[in-house]
Amino acid sequence: MKNTLKSEKLTESKGFYKLSMLQCVGFGSGDLAQNLIYQTISMYLLFFYTNVYGLDPAVAAVMFLIVRIIDVIWDPLVGTFVDKHNPKFGKYRSYLILGGIPLTGFALLCFWNGFSGSLVYAYVTYVGLSMCYTLVNVPYGALNASLTRDTSEITKLTSVRMFMANIGGLAVGMGIPVVLRMFDPMETEDMSVNDGAWFKTMALYGAAGMGLLIFCFSQCRERVVMDKSETENVKVSDLWMEFVHNRPLRVLAFFFITAFAMMAIGNAAGAYYINYNLHGGAGELSIFMGLGSIPAFIFMPMIPAIKKVVGKRGMFNIFLIIAIIGMGMLYAVSVIPSLRHMWLVYVAQFIKSTGVIVATGYMWALVPEVISFGEYTHGRRISGIVNALTGIFYKAGMALGGVVPGLVLAFVGFEKEATEQTVFAQQGILWLVAVIPAMLLLVAMFIISRYELDDDRIDDINRIIEQRNK
Repeated sequence: MKNTLKSEKLTESKGFYKLSMLQCVGFGSGDLAQNLIYQTISMYLLFFYTNVYGLDPAVAAVMFLIVRIIDVIWDPLVGTFVDKHNPKFGKYRSYLILGGIPLTGFALLCFWNGFSGSLVYAYVTYVGLSMCYTLVNVPYGALNASLTRDTSEITKLTSVRMFMANIGGLAVGMGIPVVLRMFDPMETEDMSVNDGAWFKTMALYGAAGMGLLIFCFSQCRERVVMDKSETENVKVSDLWMEFVHNRPLRVLAFFFITAFAMMAIGNAAGAYYINYNLHGGAGELSIFMGLGSIPAFIFMPMIPAIKKVVGKRGMFNIFLIIAIIGMGMLYAVSVIPSLRHMWLVYVAQFIKSTGVIVATGYMWALVPEVISFGEYTHGRRISGIVNALTGIFYKAGMALGGVVPGLVLAFVGFEKEATEQTVFAQQGILWLVAVIPAMLLLVAMFIISRYELDDDRIDDINRIIEQRNK
């Protein structure tokens, strides 16, 4: 027994810390919190801007693109600042509070219609929200790599994190239409009126998100971080150097672009698809969006076991193929009249979401790996820089997800005032829901096939780092 305890203490002293379930849940609550706010933005802000606030789809699309360009400048500045500084309450976790409070405030303002149709107001509030989201999300991503080096613990941590993140996705996808109706029972089925209901709904979700960020702050303990003396010379240019010399990071970054573009395009088009292609209402939309998260509760807890059987690369390939099959089914159900039944739409959405959730959920477990690879290469664990870089690429994906739907809707002649869209407009919406995301997933499969860090290699790298530090 004494030898066992001594072995455990030695292992932990080398950075391979074991995490309790409470710590995993505490960390995961941070992603749940961010999803309550940012998934609402991702799924419904374009719909709010075009159908409630009064912006033209093409104008909204350009705004989404410009905001993402601003992010490209802002993210590395935040990553560098976070790596260089050590706030009193934690190098990374402090920003859950410091950034969370203004993030919640800007989220409310984005869904306030007090300046209806004002493009300036839309820009100011959306830019402010995006900048505050970075101030929370970049340190939160770095927090992941500061808890432990243990690959098995990182896998468990990521499984719990993505399980909870999808609770947020479910609360947004299924919950938003229901809560909107709760705040105004007279609201129409297409959710296009009553701006007050949108503001109250975002207030409810924002308050819940802020509470969860506080809980995340209270449960996370940073134990794998560089000394202040080792990070005081971190500069923005390190981001480029890291990108050039860290090949696994480059592979992961390009995977982030395609994965987030795929998710953002599909999410943004969901409300249009249900309302105009299938002529459903808030009830059908609630189920459809909710099915985008429900598979997480079945499959995310199984990720450690699945990875053990088929390996990291096999797991990505299997679930990306499942997602493509689901998208193909969704397209077939929509274009073949004899198959157009809502329950078949739900089955296709469930299959698609199963593949997307597992593949895109597990990619977050690779971020600590590429951070360790960089530390192994040049001796500095610059987690903030790495997360800023991945942030740039996933926001580039989000930019595509924001601009593509608006441009496609404008191209196919979408008319927000029309209850019945043209066949061409409906086809454009269907491409956004199924065809374009499937094409992006094929690209993602090729990209992730180039990732070279298997579990044995990353464990060896971490052991070498700990021996070097010792």
